[in-house]
Amino acid sequence: MGPMGIPFAIRRPVLLARYMAVDREHPDLDRLAAIDDPERFLWAILPHAARTFAPCIVLLPARIATAVAVAYLYCRMLDTYEDLIVDPAERDAALAGFASRLKAPAPPIRGHRARDARDATHLLLVERHDMVDRVHETLDPEVQALTRTLVQEMAEGMRWSSRAFERQGGVIETDEQLARYCRCVIGQPVLFASRVSRWARTGVPTLPEEVEKDAMTVSEMIQLANITRDIEKDLRRGIAYHPRLRNDLGGGVDGGPGLDERVRSVREELLTTALSRAPAYRRLVDYIGCGRLSLVRASGVLMMLFTDRYFRRCALRAGRPAWGRHRPGWRLILSAIPAAWSKLWTTHVLSRIERNFLRAASTD
Repeated sequence: MGPMGIPFAIRRPVLLARYMAVDREHPDLDRLAAIDDPERFLWAILPHAARTFAPCIVLLPARIATAVAVAYLYCRMLDTYEDLIVDPAERDAALAGFASRLKAPAPPIRGHRARDARDATHLLLVERHDMVDRVHETLDPEVQALTRTLVQEMAEGMRWSSRAFERQGGVIETDEQLARYCRCVIGQPVLFASRVSRWARTGVPTLPEEVEKDAMTVSEMIQLANITRDIEKDLRRGIAYHPRLRNDLGGGVDGGPGLDERVRSVREELLTTALSRAPAYRRLVDYIGCGRLSLVRASGVLMMLFTDRYFRRCALRAGRPAWGRHRPGWRLILSAIPAAWSKLWTTHVLSRIERNFLRAASTD
């Protein structure tokens, strides 16, 4: 049950419609700050924090959706510390403090480098962390334990990446470091969602080793979507995920000669790496989305449809031919819903996307 005792199954279509129309560029911060019901706050701020993840979370079964929403917002809080605290020592201390603080006040963010309305929304989320805490306290003890593990593991990964960026002048230098970064920031949330899904179905949260490996491979594909999208923005804030862009730090739009081509070539290289990870995604969905009726399966298909839509745009930005055609979010949701009761439809959609990804990754 949600606010006013309305079942989540009834609220789900309303939330999905609202999330498709939400204006992330101009959030109503006063309205968000005035919400006094913890669960209502959770679902109201989620689309501002989660972008395409938000409808995928809402499509999950109620018991799983609330747990994943709480976990995602905690991860977004960690991202906010990582992104907006300027001083490295203060950033490290804040990440460590947040990892050990559940049921205690979150470390404040002072002297931040907020740049836009989205950053302001994330700062509001950190300020109102107690609302998320109150929902977290209603979850099953097993899920609370999984959440604490997620926050601790992700915080440690972010502390490692923050120190690596500082030590290396703002640059990720090797493919191994890039993979580790992806697994830190997305791998742990993917593992959490997979474990909670298995727990809800079987009462056991542990995953086979090969499934955990697939979850980490999937995290590389998903996080590389974020990285390839934000290359120019990251350069402006002094961050690069490829050594070829080291001399362009601080630029991103009007940088030195040849910047556009360097960015294009890096985007193309990272895109190829991401697309090659596609087979792990179908295997993971097959594992966690089993059963005759599975909203987890539908959610997994929706996430891949959103990912496919993004990578088509990314291919064009990288000077590569795209595949398929653009479809609005509501069309993707309608395409994903049949996967809830049809394994055949799930296989059809994911296999088609996988073939397109691998074909594009192998193009010279």
